[in-house]
Amino acid sequence: MIRARAIDLKLLRDLRRMWAQVLAIAVVLACGVSVLLMSVGMSGALDRSRAAYYEKNAFADIFVQAKRLPATLLPELRDIRGVRDLEARISRFVILDLPGRVRPVTAQIVSLPEAEHPQLNQLILTEGRWPDPGTVDEILVNAPFAEAHGFHPGDSFAANLGGTRRELTIVGAALSPEFIYTIGPGSMMPDPASHGIIWLPVRAAEAAFDMTGAVDNIVLSLTRDAQPEAVIDRIDTLLEPYGGVGAHDRSDQISHAFLDSEIEGLRIMAWILPPVFLVISVFLVNMVIGRIVALERAEIGLLKATGYSNQAILVHYLLLAGLVALIGIGIGFIFGAWLSRSMAEIYARFYDFPELIFGISWTTYALGALAGFGAASLGAIRAALAAARLPPAVAMAPAPPPVFSQGLLDRVLTRLRLPQTDMMILRSITRWPMRAGTTCLGYALGTSVLVASNFMPDSLNRLLEMSFDLSNRQDVILTFANDVPASTLEDARRLPGVMQAEGLLWLSATFRNGHHEEDATVQGIVPGADLARILGNDSAVDPPEEGLLLTESLMPRLGLRIGDEVEMTLTGRLTDPVSLPVVGVVPQYLGPFGYMSAHAVDRMLRREPQFSSIIVTLRSDQEDAFHAAIKDAPGIGGALLLSDNKVAFEDTIAANMNTMSLIYVLLGAAISVGVAYNGARIQLSERARELASLRILGFGLWEVNWVLIGEAMLLAVLAQPLGWWIGFEVARLMTTQFSSDLYALPLVIRPRSFALSSVVTLAAALGAVLIVLRRVNRLDLVAVMKTRE
Repeated sequence: MIRARAIDLKLLRDLRRMWAQVLAIAVVLACGVSVLLMSVGMSGALDRSRAAYYEKNAFADIFVQAKRLPATLLPELRDIRGVRDLEARISRFVILDLPGRVRPVTAQIVSLPEAEHPQLNQLILTEGRWPDPGTVDEILVNAPFAEAHGFHPGDSFAANLGGTRRELTIVGAALSPEFIYTIGPGSMMPDPASHGIIWLPVRAAEAAFDMTGAVDNIVLSLTRDAQPEAVIDRIDTLLEPYGGVGAHDRSDQISHAFLDSEIEGLRIMAWILPPVFLVISVFLVNMVIGRIVALERAEIGLLKATGYSNQAILVHYLLLAGLVALIGIGIGFIFGAWLSRSMAEIYARFYDFPELIFGISWTTYALGALAGFGAASLGAIRAALAAARLPPAVAMAPAPPPVFSQGLLDRVLTRLRLPQTDMMILRSITRWPMRAGTTCLGYALGTSVLVASNFMPDSLNRLLEMSFDLSNRQDVILTFANDVPASTLEDARRLPGVMQAEGLLWLSATFRNGHHEEDATVQGIVPGADLARILGNDSAVDPPEEGLLLTESLMPRLGLRIGDEVEMTLTGRLTDPVSLPVVGVVPQYLGPFGYMSAHAVDRMLRREPQFSSIIVTLRSDQEDAFHAAIKDAPGIGGALLLSDNKVAFEDTIAANMNTMSLIYVLLGAAISVGVAYNGARIQLSERARELASLRILGFGLWEVNWVLIGEAMLLAVLAQPLGWWIGFEVARLMTTQFSSDLYALPLVIRPRSFALSSVVTLAAALGAVLIVLRRVNRLDLVAVMKTRE
C-alpha cells in the first residue's frame, strides 16, 4: 500500500508539474478525436434523419417518367411481382411570375390525388391547409420556396400552365422526402428563390396540361422480398411503346443521390484526417516521456533500489501517457459532440429535413477512446521500456555526456563565422537529427492538415469556373416538356434582348460493352457552338460528326479505350441499340456524359432537327423585357438563369466552406502549437545551463532567446515543403474518394492556400515559443548553475 501510494503520488506530481505540456499534447489528441466524432456524428445524424423521414413519409423505391401513359395501364403496373403500392401523377416544369420580381422563377408541378393525400412521398404540412380537390387554383408550395419569398397562405402569383396564364393561390406550405435537395433542371445547387415545388390538385393538372385519362409520372414502393432490377426491367418493357424514359431506383433520384454523396463524403473524412492528429500525438508523447525518463534517471534508480519492479516502472510511465490521453479524449468528446451537433444542424437546414435525429453511438465514442489511448501508448512504450530496463546502479549515476567531434559540417560552419547563437542552433539540429526530424515532421503534418482541408474551396471555385464561365457561357437556359423543332430557335432569337441563341439536345442513354453497363446523359451539340462547349484538357473541342466523346470516368467502368465500339440505347427514343465508336475522352466535372453532334443524333433518330433546350445570351439593358416576354411564352417549361444559380453556388460555398475552413485552421494551429511548445520546453530543460551561461558571459536577453526561437522557427520553415506535399497527397486522396457519378472534383490548390497554411503554422509555432520564453526570462541563474546535469 505504501509503495503504491508513493509511486502514485509521483505520477500525480509529474502531471501537475508538466500541466502545460500535458495540455498541449492533449489538445492535439483531442483534435483527432473531435474530427472523428464530428464526421461520424454528422454523417450518422443525416443518415438516421433521412432513414426516419423516408420510412415515416413512405418515400418511394422506384421512379418512372414518361411522355404520356394511359391510366388504363396502371393496373398492369400494379400487378408486377414485387410492387406493393403505386401512385400515378402529372409532373411538369412551369414558369412563374411572382409579384415584385422581374426575373421568372421555375417550378415543378406535382399533382395531388383526388380522393386522398399522397400515400407515397407523403407531405408534411408546415403551414396552412390542403388544397380543395375540386378547385383549380389552390396549391401547396414547398416550405423553403415559401420562406425565400415570404409567402404565406392567402398569397398568390401567376403561372404559365400549358401556355395559359393562371393565377394560383397558396393555401399551405409543405415538405416532402422527394425534395430534400430541391434542385431545378440544369442547376448545380439548390436555390429556393429561383426554383420551387408546387402541388396542384389532379383535376387542375389534367385540365392545364391536357392529360385527362393520362399520367406522365409514377412512383412505386416495393415489397421486402422484391428484386428492384427485375421490377425496373418489367416496367421499362411495359412502358416502351408509350415513350417511357426509363424507370430507376432511389440511387438515381436526384435528391437522394446528392444527399447520399454528402453523407459518404463525411464518412470518408472520418477516416482520412483523424489519423494525422493521432500520428502527431504519438510523436509528442514520445518526445515528452523520453525526456522525462532522461531527467529522472536518479529517481528511477531509487525506485528500483527500494523494491519497485521493472513492470511497476513500465506501468508508471504508461499510466502517465494514459492520463494525458484521458484528458485529450475528454476534451475531444466534449468539443467533438458539440461540433458534431452544430454542423449537423447546419446540414439539416440546408437539406430541408423536418427534424434532426442526432446521436453519437457508444461505438463511436469507444473508437475515439481506443484511438486516443492507442496513440498515447504507442508514443510512450519505447521510453517506458527504456526506463524499465535501466539497471539501478547505472540509473543512479549521471548520464554520460555525449561525445562530439568536429566534422565537415562543423568546419564549414566555422568558416562561415556565424554568431555563436546561430552556431548553437545549427549544431543542436545536426547533432540530434532524430529529434529535429520528429519536430520537423510534426510541423509538416500541421501544415498538411491546413492544405488538405482548405483545398475544397479552390476545387469548387475551379468547378464553378469550368461550369459557368468556360463550358456554359449562356445567360439563360430555356427548357421544354418535349423536343421542339429547330424553327423554335428563330423564335427565341426574336425575343427582346437576345444576342445569341443555340439549341441543345439532352438524351437519357445506356451504354453497354460486353458485361459492362452504365447509364449516362448524352448531350447533342451543334458543331461550332459558342455557348455550350465541350472542354478538353487544354481547350474547347467540337463534337464528332460520327461517334462519341465520353467523360473519363465512363471509360474504365465500361472497359473501353479510344477507338472501341460501344452499344448505346436511347431510352424512350430508340428501341434497338446502336453501335458507335468512341473517338475521344474529355474530363468530367458534372456527372457521366457522352457528347455527340446534334446533327448525328437527328440522323440516328431519322427526324428533322430538334432541340430539348435553347440557350441564349442577353443584352444587359434588355434583360427585364426578355424576362417579361418568356413569362407568357407558350411551350416554355422552365427558364434557368445561370447568374442566379452561380450566386446560389457561391453563397453555399461561402456559408458551408468558410465554417469548415475556420474549424480546420484552428485544428491545424493547435497541432503547430503543440509541437512548438513541447519542443521548446524540452530544449529549455536540456539547455537551461547553456542559456544561463550565456547570460553570465554577457550575452543579451534577445540573443539568449534567439537560441530557442531560431531553432523552432528554422525547423518550422524547413518543414513547409514536406507539409505542402503531404497535404497535396491527402487532398488528392480526398478528391478521389469524394468524387461520384454526380460530380468529379478537380484537384486544385492555389498558391495562396499553401501560403495561408504556412502562415498559420509559423504564427502558431512562434506564439508557442514566445510563451516558453517567459520561463527563460525568469531563470534563476545561480540556481540553474548549481543544478547537477
